[in-house]
Amino acid sequence: MIRHSVIESTSTAVRARVVFPVAAPPIFDGVVHIEGGKVKQVGTKPPTGVPLTDLGDVALFPGMVNAHTHLDLSDRKKRLGKPGTPMSDWVRMVVNERTTPKKKLSAVATGASQSIRQGVTTLGDIATYDPMELPSNECGPRSLRFHEVIGFSQARAPSAHSGLVKKLKRSKADGAPELEGMPMEGVAPHAPYTVSPPLLRNLVNTAAEWEMPVAFHLAESKEELDFLTTGAGGFQEILEERSMWDPWAVPRGSVPLDYLRILTRASKALVIHGNYLERKELAFLARHRDSMSLVYCPRTHNFFQHDPYPLEVALSLGVRVALGTDSLASNPDLSILNEMRIAAARHPRVPAEVILEMGTLAAAHAMGLGHLVGALSAGRYADMTAVPIPDGIPDSHADILAAVFGDTSPPCQTWLGGEVVDNGC
Repeated sequence: MIRHSVIESTSTAVRARVVFPVAAPPIFDGVVHIEGGKVKQVGTKPPTGVPLTDLGDVALFPGMVNAHTHLDLSDRKKRLGKPGTPMSDWVRMVVNERTTPKKKLSAVATGASQSIRQGVTTLGDIATYDPMELPSNECGPRSLRFHEVIGFSQARAPSAHSGLVKKLKRSKADGAPELEGMPMEGVAPHAPYTVSPPLLRNLVNTAAEWEMPVAFHLAESKEELDFLTTGAGGFQEILEERSMWDPWAVPRGSVPLDYLRILTRASKALVIHGNYLERKELAFLARHRDSMSLVYCPRTHNFFQHDPYPLEVALSLGVRVALGTDSLASNPDLSILNEMRIAAARHPRVPAEVILEMGTLAAAHAMGLGHLVGALSAGRYADMTAVPIPDGIPDSHADILAAVFGDTSPPCQTWLGGEVVDNGC
C-alpha cells in the first residue's frame, strides 16, 4: 500500500525558464517557493534566505494526473491484440489471461514506478486487487483506488454489491488511505456489459453514502452500443461463455444517457472513454460538470481505431475533460505527457493550454482532488514535473508549450510533496 510520510516544515525554491501553474497564467523566469511539502508562493522573486535551485531551460508543470489506468496490467511487455481488434475480442483476451494476486500486486508496483518516471504524481487506478496488501511505497504516486465490481446477472447483483460493502468496511477498519480527509478510494462498476442498471444504482448509492467517487466505462465501442440496443453480439457471447448472461438485465433499446442519469447520484463520476457519446449526452455531462467528468485516453482510442473522438464538441459544450492512459494492454506506456502530445496532434484546434489542463487540474477535479493537486498555487501540494524545452524556442509560452508537445523528451525531474523522486526513490 502506498503511504506518504509527513514532510518536515522545510523551505526551498526552484526556478525554471517558464512555470505553467495551470490555474494561473504562465510565468517566465518563474520561481516556486515550497514549504512543508506544499506550494507557498509562485512568482518571479526568489524568497529571501531560502535555498534556490535553478533548473535551467525547462518548462515546470504541475505533477501530471492520470485519471484512468489499470496498474494491475503493468507487467505486460507489449499491447494485447492488434490495432483495430474488436473490443469484445480484446476483452476476451484480457479475461482469459491467467494471473495471481501476487503477480497483480507486482504489476501494480511496476506501473506505479513507471508512472513516477513519466512525471505522473497522482492517478486513478481500477483495482482488481486488495489495495491494503500493497507494500508501503512513500515515493509512489498519490493513488485513488477504484474497487472494480462486476455482476451482470440479477442473480449475481446482491453478492457483487455486498462484496463491495465488505471491502469498504474492511478497508476502513484497516486504516483506509486518505489525503487531508479525502478518501483515496472509489467505486468502479465496470461497464454496461458487466454491470446491470439495478446493480449500478446500488453501487452509485453506496459510493455516495461513503462519499467516494465512481468510475464507469461507457460508450467505449460501437459493439457496446449495439449490445445496449439489441442484447446481442460479442459481449453477449462473453457473458454466455462465463455463465453470466441474463436476457432481462438490460432493457432493449437502452442508451448511454440512461446510465449517465444514474451516475448523477454520485458526488463525483468519471465517465471513462465515452468514445461514442452523442451530442445530447455530452450536453448532459456539461450540465453536470461539477460532479461529472469525461476521461479521454487518446492512444488507447487510436489503438482500437475508433471513430474520431468528439473532443472539440465536448469542450465547446462545457464538458470537463480529463486525460487517462488506460493500461499497458492497450498503450505502450503510462505517460500523461505523451497522451497530451497525441491529443495535441489529433486535435490541433484545441489550445495547448487546454490540453495541459486536461492532464493536470481537470483530471484532479474529476477525482475530487483539485483543491490539493493538479496546479501550482499556494496551499496545493508541491507535486511538479520538469520537461526539457527544445533548443531555439523563443520566450513565448504558446511556442514553448507547442514545442514540448511536439517533442519526444520525457520529464527530466519530478517532485512529490516538494521532494525529488525517481524510480529508485
